[in-house]
Amino acid sequence: MVMQWYRQHKWAALLVTLIRVYIGWQWLDAGIRKLTNGFDATGFLKGAVAKPVIDHATEEAVYPNYIYFLNHFAIPNAKLINVLIPLGEFLIGVGLIVGGLTLAAAFFGMMLNFMFLFAGTVSTNPWLLLLAMLVFAAGANAGKFGLDYYLVPLIRKGWKR
Repeated sequence: MVMQWYRQHKWAALLVTLIRVYIGWQWLDAGIRKLTNGFDATGFLKGAVAKPVIDHATEEAVYPNYIYFLNHFAIPNAKLINVLIPLGEFLIGVGLIVGGLTLAAAFFGMMLNFMFLFAGTVSTNPWLLLLAMLVFAAGANAGKFGLDYYLVPLIRKGWKR
């Protein structure tokens, strides 16, 4: 019953809009700073490999598959990562603020937060991840007061063809 209210009621949509704009601003700000000041993830990526998240009981890496991904894809393609991270942060922010493709923006924001957490950086990532989960859980109601109000019917219409 609570989820039905959260996913359909206009007051819930208003609450989610406030959350959405807040985390959108956080992503947009981070992306703009990286785009304008330059960004190089190479040191961060190498640091995540050199000091992975360790299970202190077994002294083994907690996320060995993530370290493999960093070693075999991210670090060799650091130039691509240096473009994708700031651009992704910027686009996630824009999508959340304007409410356009809101669920996709929230999803990719959660994925970036998970990637940063797998690397061992806590910072604001758990907070932003929790808020993004609240936006994502609202479903279509998350974009009710935004561009999704107009986009979702068009997408559904095109999907049925």
